[in-house]
Parts: sequence; structure tokens; C-alpha cells
Amino acid sequence: MNLYRLSWLSLFLTVLPVCAQNTMKSELQLGLLPNEAWWGGATTLGSKMPFGTVALEINLHGDNRGNQYAPLLVSSKGRYVWCDQAFAFSFKDNVLRVTSTGNAILYGQPGQTLRDAYRYASKSFFPTDGKLPARELFAAPQYNTWIELMYDQNQKDVLKYAHAIIDNGLPPGVLMIDDNWQEDYGKWTFHPGRFSDPKAMMQELHTLGFKVMLWVCPFVSPDCDVYRALAKKKAFFMAKPGDPAMVSWWNGKSAMLDLSNPVAKDWFTGELTRLQTVYGVDGYKLDAGDSTFYKETYLAHEKLTADEHAGRFGEIGLSFPFNEYRACWKLAGRPLVQRLRDKSHNWEDLGKLIPDLTAVGLLGYAFVCPDLIGGGEFQSFLDQKTIDQDLVVRSAQTHALSPMMQFSVAPWRVLDPAHLDAVKKSVALRMRFTPRILKLAEACAASGEPMLRHMAYVFPEGGFENVKDQFMLGDDLLVAPMISKGTSRSVRIPKGQWKGDDGGVIEGPRELTIDVPLARLPHFERQ
Repeated sequence: MNLYRLSWLSLFLTVLPVCAQNTMKSELQLGLLPNEAWWGGATTLGSKMPFGTVALEINLHGDNRGNQYAPLLVSSKGRYVWCDQAFAFSFKDNVLRVTSTGNAILYGQPGQTLRDAYRYASKSFFPTDGKLPARELFAAPQYNTWIELMYDQNQKDVLKYAHAIIDNGLPPGVLMIDDNWQEDYGKWTFHPGRFSDPKAMMQELHTLGFKVMLWVCPFVSPDCDVYRALAKKKAFFMAKPGDPAMVSWWNGKSAMLDLSNPVAKDWFTGELTRLQTVYGVDGYKLDAGDSTFYKETYLAHEKLTADEHAGRFGEIGLSFPFNEYRACWKLAGRPLVQRLRDKSHNWEDLGKLIPDLTAVGLLGYAFVCPDLIGGGEFQSFLDQKTIDQDLVVRSAQTHALSPMMQFSVAPWRVLDPAHLDAVKKSVALRMRFTPRILKLAEACAASGEPMLRHMAYVFPEGGFENVKDQFMLGDDLLVAPMISKGTSRSVRIPKGQWKGDDGGVIEGPRELTIDVPLARLPHFERQ
């Protein structure tokens, strides 16, 4: 049977339950339609999307790949695949194969476009609750202390960083105090040696106009008093009865809260609430919720999959409107901020921002933030000679008309006056668009649609499936940042009339080459 006949015949295939060694496995095979492109699975696969033309094999079970993931695939021809649990999928020989042990796989074709498939899946499998994260997360730039302070988070330098933001002409926004503000992992009190008066610090930051979030994680160091108290309450994953498992993560080995246990969940949320009550903390950067840390050999209060345990950590943020996640499972349609995983300080990784941002939106996570401006690896900013100032500017521009933007490296420290001025102009542009961004966020909270959209999502007939260097913010603002070294690029303009940032009106469809000097962020508004 030739592949063309197979592609149409497979439209009528059903999920096939196959028994092997007493294990039920659901399987689905779909022949690809002509020119069909697919998205989904995991955010960090964004640069490999759309799927379909290149052989690929992915297993989502217990592996979030450092970012958000979901059991969803959607296609440019209006088809979707969904499962309540993680699945494995592959594209090979013009066929999509999906398997999930013991779980039914659902698929269908509710329309003819990518948007049709996504909107059906959203309403059917992860309907929006209509709520937004805190509006302040959208309204101004966010700032994270990680690059400047690393593991030396301390009151003096946090305040110095905050004052420098304002002194250098940037607006106050949400300030995130990162890892090592605390006494120990799980001991969520300000370290007295580094924070002499945290309440006064919080008051000063609030007076300056900042909202303040703290970094937290689900780990507890095994050599602190908190560990001993929680171990007695069986609040951790256990290697065997009575023996908490020691989980390896990037900060060593720690016990991990079993959030399927109400004792652990109540203790953790209680600690976060206490910090708000005592110090006025506004919210939390909830890190290290990766499914790879949850081994199904561990004993837990509830027998859940690694993915479901990761989801329990994600649910914590629903109690705190100021929240941020870098890893998340199946919590689309909820008011959670999703940040891309750390990117390196190079042009290749800058080129991954747009594909990853459009990918996470098509997984149902509407409220997204790119990685830290310039990259999230602190080693890249220790030596001034290794810093590419153009890259920092172009990164800031890519953030500027995204749903959110976040600084960490201090631009006034690493940039000369011309480059710093270009970054300030990108921030000023964002502040001009803030009312529009907030209005879009509210609309997406109501509809469940992504804020940042793939070109093919908005223009299904334009042949935009493989465009990875421009995006839509909503349906009417086309953003085409410079994501490679240089000062010119081509832009594909869809049908209709578009007013460019230079004031000219362009009639589409059309492809044109434009000049992009250092301080320009090309964008086009539909008329």
C-alpha cells in the first residue's frame, strides 16, 4: 500500500488496545496528511517543531526535558491527539505513532486548522478557569537577582540591585530573590547572617515600587531540624518504609516533599503563607519541580506517576497569584506563569526563544516568560570579554513584546552607553504596549488561547508553518526581532494592511528585507 493511500486510510484508524505480558498498551497510528505539520509534547522540543518531515521518537513519561510538557499534539490540518497520561510518540515514514501504557489515546479532527485543533483540545481537556496570574507580572519588566548575586543572596546587595534599576532609568517591577536567601533547603527563613532585617528590606523594596518573590523548591536538606520533624510525619518520598529517599539534584542530595501527602502540602503552603504574613512577601518562584526527580520506585502517600507527582508541585502555585514555574505538567488553562528553561549566552540559543515560546503556548500554557535576558547561565557574565553586547540587546528586544520580560544580569554593568540605550528603548516600547498586553492577557484567560502565537495559528493559509523567527502577539501584532548577528533580516508579512514601526503601511502578503539597526525592534500592527 503506498503512503498516500495509507495517509487517508489512517484517518479512520481507532485506538488499538494490545495486551503484552499482562500490560495494556494503547496505540494509535495516523498517516500524515499532505503537508501536515504537528506541534506538542514538550516546550524544549520547540526548535524541532513542526514535526512530520524528520524522523523523531520521544517518550514524555517521567521526562519534562527541563520545561513544561503535556500529553497533547495538534496539527496544521485541524487534528489533535490527547491522553490523560504521558505518552510516547514518533514520526517516521509519514506516520505518527502514539503509545501509552494502559491509557486510552483520544484523537480527532474538529476543524481544518491549527487553531481549530488547539481550541477544541483546550475546551475539551484543559478548559481555562478564567483567572490571571498577578497583573504586575505583565505590566513591567521582571528582575531576578540570580546572575548578579548567584549563591550570595544578601540584603545589602538585593537593595543595591533594586536601587540601581531605578537609578539607571528602568521602571520598578516584580523582583525575584533567588536561591540561597534561606537558611537551608526546606528551612524557609531568611538567613540571619545575610539578611539582618528582612522585614525592613521588604518594606524598602515595596516603597521603591517593587513586588517581591522568593525562590523556593520541594527539597529539604537532611541535616537540618526541619528534616527531622518532617521525617517523623512521613512527609517525604521514601526509599523504603521509614527511610526517606535522598534525591540527587543540582544542589546535592536532599529529601523531597511528597505533596500527595496532605501533611507535606499543608506544611509547605503554610510556610509560604507565613512568609507573606510575617514579611510581606508577594509570591514565589517555584523551582525544581521536574518529573525526573520523582522515581516511581519511591514509596509515596498516593501511588501516582512521576508526572502526576510533578503536577502536585505545580498546583501549589495556584494559591499564590505571584508565581513562576520553569517545569510543569498538565496544568494548562490555569493562572500559572511559565518561564522557558535557562538558555546559554549565544546566538543559537537566542534563536530557540521564539520556537519554544510558540511551543509552550500550543501546549496550553498562555502566560509565558522567555528566559532571562541575555541568557540564564551566570558563568557567561563573569568575564566582560566574553559578553556579546549585541546579543543582550537583541535578547531584550525579543522579550519586549512577549507576554513578559525578565532581566537578571544588570545591563548597566555589562553594556556600553549605546547598547544600554537600546535596551532602555526596548523597555520603553514595552511600557507603551502594556495596556494592550494586559487586555490580551485578560482575553486569553477567558478564551484559553495562547497570548504569543505561531504565525500558522493566526494565518493558516499563509504557509507559515516553518517560520521560526517571528511571532504574533494576539492576532494583530506581528513581532520580528533580530535573532542573529547583523543589522538586516527578511520578514514575511501576511495578507492585509500592516503599519510598521517605521510608520509605513505595507500591503501583504509580501516578503521584504528590512534594516534593523541596534535600537530597532521590528513590529507591524494590522490595520
